[in-house]
Amino acid sequence: MKSICILALLSCILISFSRSYSQPTTDISKYSDSTSSFVELTGFGSSTSRTPFWTQANQFGIVPRASPAGSLHAGVDYFHSLSNDGSNKWRIGFGVEAVGNVTKQENKFLLPQAYGSIRFKNWEFSIGRKKQWVGLADSTLGTGSYAWSGNAMPIPKIQFGTLGFVAVPFTKGWVSFNGFYSDGFFENNRPITSDLKLHQKAIYVRLGKSTSRLKLYAGANHEVQWGGKSPYLTVDGKMPSGFGNYINMVTGRLGVKGTNATYFDSTNRIGNQLGSIDLAIEIETYSSSILIYRQTPYEDGSIFYLTGLKDGLNGLRIRRKNMYGSNFQITEGVLEFLYTKDQGGNNFVITDGKKRGHDNYFNHAQVRDGWSYYDRTIGTPFITPTSDTKNRWPSYADSFTSNNRVSVIHLGLKGTLLQKIIWTTKLSYSSNSGTYDEPFLGSPTQFSGLLTMQGKINIFGGTILKGSVAADLGKLYADTYGFTLGLRKEGLLSK
Repeated sequence: MKSICILALLSCILISFSRSYSQPTTDISKYSDSTSSFVELTGFGSSTSRTPFWTQANQFGIVPRASPAGSLHAGVDYFHSLSNDGSNKWRIGFGVEAVGNVTKQENKFLLPQAYGSIRFKNWEFSIGRKKQWVGLADSTLGTGSYAWSGNAMPIPKIQFGTLGFVAVPFTKGWVSFNGFYSDGFFENNRPITSDLKLHQKAIYVRLGKSTSRLKLYAGANHEVQWGGKSPYLTVDGKMPSGFGNYINMVTGRLGVKGTNATYFDSTNRIGNQLGSIDLAIEIETYSSSILIYRQTPYEDGSIFYLTGLKDGLNGLRIRRKNMYGSNFQITEGVLEFLYTKDQGGNNFVITDGKKRGHDNYFNHAQVRDGWSYYDRTIGTPFITPTSDTKNRWPSYADSFTSNNRVSVIHLGLKGTLLQKIIWTTKLSYSSNSGTYDEPFLGSPTQFSGLLTMQGKINIFGGTILKGSVAADLGKLYADTYGFTLGLRKEGLLSK
């Protein structure tokens, strides 16, 4: 009850600061790049052996689940112009990030980024691991996009696409698009599947110039796990593969090419297919920038029959434009509501569109280890891996998640303190109902909160001191309080 009161109070604060700001969603018009680098040392501690939810969620899989822990994180991004005329239209570059984590249980070395790319104007071709957010939603203070949130480490892939919105020719900037097409592969040491491949693409359209007071957005993303090996519903342990099945998979057609297929393959789309259909509106006023967005998930074709439309991510983001130098300011706020409990209902009848439910988000009959990468949910972190709750709640067979029917109300705020310290907070209250086949008794509720602060200090030529406190209170996880403390030095290799 106290958690609900806190959320209500802070929601009122957010509304009262509704004169807020963001830079307009601008097109990339200058083809320039800057080299950046950093090194960061962080310590983690908590009241239990588990790191609190918001300390580790949506951190690209680099924050350890176990506590206490120490982490050394370093990275560099470098781009070089290939143009001799000063236009900088052709650029080539790379990015590398390395993380070393030390805990009582194990030590880990991670590479959340390792990519090379070539750019021409607002287009890029890249190979490797690269951090990426997909979808029309806030990626910093919010809960993260439904299908691709930044919760797991980036998946190695080849990708071709745009860098921001690009104007459609002959529209004078009134119509723009942003999209990409990529293929990659998952880790081989998954619990159940192996040799699993990734296909991913997205397209978003904007109506309105980058400087317009009103901009409308629409688009969709499509993700598929396919072509690997699984002991479930396969012939000789192999899922459909080959060029013909690749085309069927990319286009989302039913059926499979070739005779080496099961009844499951013949009556379903190839692999584990999912994504979201996104809508957004952006309003610019003199004092604020307001973004309203909606993501509707799809997984097994039920969206075609308009079942499960209750599910989705709904969000409101407000940013201030005008700062007045006060000692305490709220500069940005995000309010979201995530709901995934409907799933088109509990029944799935393939011949009856009104009963095409039981979407069972992020689980799949063949890909039993689900929509995950190194046991981290690739989509919204509130659809939790079974491994996160197995000591408190029953598992759902050997499926990836035993908790994909959730509702979440979330508030994120950002601001400044004493004009020098940047603070952020994330406050989330969730109800968790498990799955249709294995429901959680009583739909346990959970509050997860985080407060971070950072500011510059005059050591080592200017360093950022960072700290946070976090808490998990409720019935889904064990009650946990945690903290972090770190130092970050930027620009060691910068131009």
